[in-house]
Amino acid sequence: MENLLIFKDSLANPANLRNWNASVRPCNGDQANWMGVICVGNKIWGLQLENMGLGGKVNLEILDEMPTLRIIGLMNNNFEGRIPEMKKLGELKALYLSNNHFTGDIPGNAFQGTRSLKNLFLANNGLTGEIPSSLAELPNLLVLKLEGNQFAGRIPDFKQNVKVANFANNELEGPIPATLSSMSASIFTGNKNLCGPPLEIKCPVTSHPPPAPATPSPTAAAASRPSPQVSPLYKRTTSALEIALILISILLLLALIAAIIFILCKRKQKRGASKEWDGDDSYKLSAASVDQEKSKFSECGSMVKRNVDYGKLIFLKGEADRFDLHDLLKASAEVLGSGNFGASYKAVIMSGEALVVKRYKQMNNVGREDFHEHMRKLGRLNHENLLPLEAYYYRREEKLFVCHFMEDGSLASHLHGNHSSDKPSLDWRTRLKIVKGIARGLAYLYNELPILVVPHGHLKSSNVLLNENFEALLCDYALRPVMNQEQAHMHMTAYKSPEHAINGRINRKTDVWCLGILILEILTGKFPENYLTPSYDSYNNQATWVNEMVKQKRTGELFDMEMLGTKNSKGEMINLLKIGLSCCEDDPETRPELKEVVREIEELKDRDEREFSSTLGEVNAVISGRKVRGGFSSFNL
Repeated sequence: MENLLIFKDSLANPANLRNWNASVRPCNGDQANWMGVICVGNKIWGLQLENMGLGGKVNLEILDEMPTLRIIGLMNNNFEGRIPEMKKLGELKALYLSNNHFTGDIPGNAFQGTRSLKNLFLANNGLTGEIPSSLAELPNLLVLKLEGNQFAGRIPDFKQNVKVANFANNELEGPIPATLSSMSASIFTGNKNLCGPPLEIKCPVTSHPPPAPATPSPTAAAASRPSPQVSPLYKRTTSALEIALILISILLLLALIAAIIFILCKRKQKRGASKEWDGDDSYKLSAASVDQEKSKFSECGSMVKRNVDYGKLIFLKGEADRFDLHDLLKASAEVLGSGNFGASYKAVIMSGEALVVKRYKQMNNVGREDFHEHMRKLGRLNHENLLPLEAYYYRREEKLFVCHFMEDGSLASHLHGNHSSDKPSLDWRTRLKIVKGIARGLAYLYNELPILVVPHGHLKSSNVLLNENFEALLCDYALRPVMNQEQAHMHMTAYKSPEHAINGRINRKTDVWCLGILILEILTGKFPENYLTPSYDSYNNQATWVNEMVKQKRTGELFDMEMLGTKNSKGEMINLLKIGLSCCEDDPETRPELKEVVREIEELKDRDEREFSSTLGEVNAVISGRKVRGGFSSFNL
């Protein structure tokens, strides 16, 4: 509390923080008593001080002694001066400083101490100098927004798996690093001296001619004795010998490494052979390993097993004889990805069946019996647009969920992945089919789980899988009741909604808002940046962007340029766009009920029933004036 009061006093105009006073504690459980404070478990988890008219210089060193602080959001204020020192904020996960008046260079080592940082927003300030090289060394960095500054020099070579980045409208130069070359060209625009993929500007090939030999003066020539000339043939032979020796050394080193790996694998296999079954489906280990932690999620080349206690899989569909935990642990597998809640693996068991195993470590919100009861409830769900939960494994420290593997991947990978002739972009008919499937699956969850405030809670494109017929299958649904609340608040899409930002609560229409954002993502092909911020931000809201595009009469740029099959479907595309926008209303009272949304979506056709001109003027007119069929009130865009 004392640190926050000192921080408040350091600001130039903290009028909007008037309820920050020592007589009231900042947190009451998960509820905040102070404006702009994010509380989790009676601890200060974050500061969301955006759009408050705050100014002055920011001194984050005051907050060094707050070990639970994970998020600092100061966007859209009037802060000035240099970027604050943050080396000691080692646990900070997100820093949002965009749209202020910060200036000056940032030291190259400015981010060395922030190893946990995932999201960094510095856009639209007046920052100069080179992009700090320490950013390229942050192991967990996922989102980097640097557009709208005056950064100069080359872009560092980011080795991490950065998901979203923006370097537009700076003064950067030189070749774009290969690790960023697969991103959209739009994130590099406004830097006239950048070159290389994905830009169409080729980097110039620079060749330096060898320097002309110096002509010795006559005096020097006379005084120096001519040195013996080395034969060109001797030079070539020596050079070839050196290259051969280097290649032989490399091959020997590789052979040595391969031998070490082979020996280690053999040892692991021998240790695995010492395991034998006991009477109740748990493993009995050899005496030498009884006191060690049981299991690692795989042997050489298989799934990495970490701290998984051997025990029983609990099946929810009555098919316990198909496979067991032993089959999963010895299956050859590959890592599919590591999300906010844990890692996912594809495991191919002996029968050839491919399964997905998800590991969750943040699921301790309820006790054992309540957890099992909730899982049984999920096991009873049965709908063509839900991915069934086949089985699960319970351990207090972590849980395993087992589902079928969907070969065609997630909707997110189809919308935002690289497209080719073998994997083209989704056409309009397929996208409409997917939207209808999502709506049906969500409506089923609402009917079957009426006591849950948000029956899904984490609806987004990466949680929509596609089968071989491009039917939508919702996954990761109804997990909010069992998820640790601090993790849920940080990562679940329900907590990115306007009502949670305004009132600190979610409601039965929060999933409707998530559905609206997803519909706009499907139509525009644009990743929703509002999921990258700690809470709802109207400046980074997908619906706000759509409305702005229409106001600027840029409707021709609104729909995904890679979406095929739109020639005779503009009218129905407009209708779906308006449905999506109605779901995204900031005020839940003005949003339609889910059943209304589903009914309107079901009435959409993949082709217009009448000829519809695709000219920009007429499309704008339809968006601005036409009502969605069935009763949604029209809204001005």
